[in-house]
Amino acid sequence: MNTYTVSFFGHRQIERPFEVEGRLEKIIRELIGSKEYVEFIVGRNGEFDQMVASTVRRVKKAVDDANSALVLVLPYMTAEYSNNKASFEDYYDEVEIFDSGHFRAAFGQRNRAMVDRSDLVVCCIEHDEGGAYEAVRYARKRDKKVLNVAYRKEMQENARI
Repeated sequence: MNTYTVSFFGHRQIERPFEVEGRLEKIIRELIGSKEYVEFIVGRNGEFDQMVASTVRRVKKAVDDANSALVLVLPYMTAEYSNNKASFEDYYDEVEIFDSGHFRAAFGQRNRAMVDRSDLVVCCIEHDEGGAYEAVRYARKRDKKVLNVAYRKEMQENARI
C-alpha cells in the first residue's frame, strides 16, 4: 500500500479560523479521495493543531475513512498523556512519542522528523517567527511541497497536492 504522509504546522493562535478550517477541510477531503492511504500527522500545541485534528476526524466520519489515519506525535512523554492515555487513544488513530532525550530541543527535533517523513506539509503561517515557521523553513530546504492555509494572502503559497 502506498502511504501519503501529511504533516501540519501552525501558530498557536490564528486569524480568521473559520476560513482556515474551510481550507483545511477541502485539502483533507481531496487527499482522502485521491490517495491510496493518507497518514495525517499532527502535534498538539495550539489552536491550529486542534483545528487540524478535529477537521480530520470530521471528514473521516463523513467519508469512507478506511484509507487514512490521524496520528498524534508528541515531542516527549507528558503527564497529560500518561494520565489520559485511553482518551488520547480514543481520539487519535495512533499516538507516537518522539523521545530525543533532549528536553529543550524536543519540539524542533520532533518537527524535523515529522517533515522528513512527509510528502506534503500543510501550514498556517501568518508571521515569520516561531516553531511552526522554523518547521516550514526546514520543509522548504528539504524540497517538500508546502501549502499555507493562512488567511493572509501574502503568506499563502500555491502548490498542488
